[in-house]
Parts: sequence; C-alpha cells; structure tokens
Amino acid sequence: MYSVVNPQKILFLDRDGTLILEPEDYQVDSPDKLNFYPGVFRWLGRIARELDYTLVMVTNQDGLGTDDYPESTFWPTHELMRRALAAEGIEFAEELIDRTYAKGNAPTRKPNTGLLTDYLSGDYDLANSYVVGDRLTDIQLAKNIGAKGIWIATDPELGNDELSDQQLADLQDTIALRTTDWEAIYRHLRLANRTATVRRTTKETDIRIALDLDGTGQTDMDTGLGFFDHMLDQLGRHSGCDLTVHVQGDLDIDEHHTIEDTAIALGEAFAQALGDKLGIERYGWYLPMDDALASVGIDFGGRPWLVWDCDYRRERIGDMPTEMFFHFFKSFTDGARCNLNIKVEGDNEHHKIEATFKAFAKSIKMAKQRDVDNMRLPSTKGVL
Repeated sequence: MYSVVNPQKILFLDRDGTLILEPEDYQVDSPDKLNFYPGVFRWLGRIARELDYTLVMVTNQDGLGTDDYPESTFWPTHELMRRALAAEGIEFAEELIDRTYAKGNAPTRKPNTGLLTDYLSGDYDLANSYVVGDRLTDIQLAKNIGAKGIWIATDPELGNDELSDQQLADLQDTIALRTTDWEAIYRHLRLANRTATVRRTTKETDIRIALDLDGTGQTDMDTGLGFFDHMLDQLGRHSGCDLTVHVQGDLDIDEHHTIEDTAIALGEAFAQALGDKLGIERYGWYLPMDDALASVGIDFGGRPWLVWDCDYRRERIGDMPTEMFFHFFKSFTDGARCNLNIKVEGDNEHHKIEATFKAFAKSIKMAKQRDVDNMRLPSTKGVL
C-alpha cells in the first residue's frame, strides 16, 4: 500500500467584519448596508482558485429569526452577498449560522464548537486549517478546534467581553497573523500551504513522512539506522524544512529496503508539497566540508534523472552501506520527479557523504524558494 495522505484543510471564515463590513448597529439587514471588505474579491478569490482550502462560513447572527432580527431582512441581503462572492469564484462548502445571543453561551455559538462537530474528525487537517475573523472570539474558536487564527484586527476590543482575561492572554500562540489586509492573508496562506504527509507500507517497510517546506528545520528521525538518521537530520536542518521520518523496515535482512523505500516516499513528499510549483526558483546547488567538496545540482523540473560522480573506499559508514547512497538519491529523483547532478571529492568518507547531504539540503533550500509577487511557472514549456 502506498498513499499520500493529505487530509483536507479548511478556511473557516467569519462573515461580518471579515467578508463584509460591519455597520454601527451590527446588523446587515438591508442591501444598502451591504459593503464588502476591501480586497476580499481579489484576494479571497485567489485563495479559492489557487490554494487547497475548503471554504466554510461560520457566523454568529444574534437573535436571527426573532423580532430583533427578522429573517425577512436577513436572507435577501445575505443572498445578494453570496451571489456577488460566487461571481468571483468564492463559494462555501457550508454556511454555519448561530442565531443565539452571547449571554446564552450556547454550545453552537462561536467560540464554542457545536456547529463544527462534522469537522472535528481525522478526515480534516485542522492543524493546518485557519479561522479568519475580526474578533478574538474567532481566534478562540481556532484554539478550541486545534487550528490557527488570522485576526482581522480593525477593532481590537470588539467582542472581548465574551472571553475571560485568561482566555485573552492565552490566545497569542494561536494568532498566526494579525492584519487588516486581505492581501496579507493571501500571502500568508500562499506561503503556508506547502506540506505533505506520506504513508508507504509494503511487506518490507512501513514508512511515515511529514514534510513542511516552509518550516524552521525541525526534525524527528527514526529509521532504525543511526547514520541514516544523521543524514536525514542534516537534510531537514540545512534545507529549512520541518521533516519527520519514521520507518519500520526488515533490517533483520539488510538495509536495502529501508533506505530505498524511504527515499521513494521522501521524494513523493517533496513532489506533493511543491504542488503547482508556481513562483519557485526551481534550481539549486553547493558545499565544502573540511577536506570534502560536494556539488549538488537540482532541478524540480518534473523529470527524474541522476548523474552520480561519487566513489567511496569504505564498504560502510556507520551502519549504512556506501553502495546505498546512489540508491537513495536515485530513488529520491524517481519520487520527486527531479534532476540531481551530484559530485563529491575528498579524503574522509564520512565528510564526503555528510557534505553531499548538506549540499543536497542547501540545493533544496534554494530551489524551493517562492516569489509570491511573481507567481509564474518557471518554465517556457508551460508545464513542469
């Protein structure tokens, strides 16, 4: 069994103060009070078209259906808003509306999660999902469901009386972005969207890989091979990727399947995380280490190829056979669908292969860089 596991990410969107401007009386109950938040058509439209988020509206509408807020004044204006957004490609998988008052603290009222029970399962990637709203109650909702929060802080005190002082103090780690600008939201999500989770299970190996191209170099390696863990750790740290690799392999036979299958799954993780490759640099290379000099050229161009100019005098380095270095990089190119050109020279075999992995990491760090202001495919062919 081989699968790339990418549970669906959700963008939970508040309505008033986020998609549309909130009037002084906090009720958008007629068309003449319907004013869209600046930039929402352009930038949320790009999010809907370009990024892999399902859009879900979650809104508190105090007293909807009562004399305070008749449905006959709400729905025509809401439908007008919905049609205008849909014309720009902004459509919602679901619209979740709570009608209660804050004083009731109903389980369905944000920041409580009663309206979101269908999304609190393993089928959704809540850790990489966002709640976008103009109140800190929206950020509290993000915290309650294990998501991240984007705070449109046009009125930082609005709605804070619904949270305790301790809740307000505990929200800072949940706020991924504080802004009043939809362009900033687009840019943040554009750069936070490059993750992959891969599970590869055969009769010989069981491999789990988690990758975040735009991480901080955090790593967690457990392959059963100490030197292999050390090399993969170099890959994560020096590429700036967060990388987890857990492997259970048939090491009682030998190391071949563990190393080769890990490389295939790792390459596939990079291919998935790179996604459409819009705006990436595509190419990279490098690196000296004491007596060793390693050159690694990479091209995430969509075609696998390996040029290998590396010789080793030792049969093993640590618990890893040197013949498997070629197999690792060849299998990676197959999974990632990239070109690699690798050359190393030096006297110390440990230094040579460590320099190679570090150069490999630096090449990836260069090639994965993305220019959000120039979101074009780096190819004259029009496809990678």
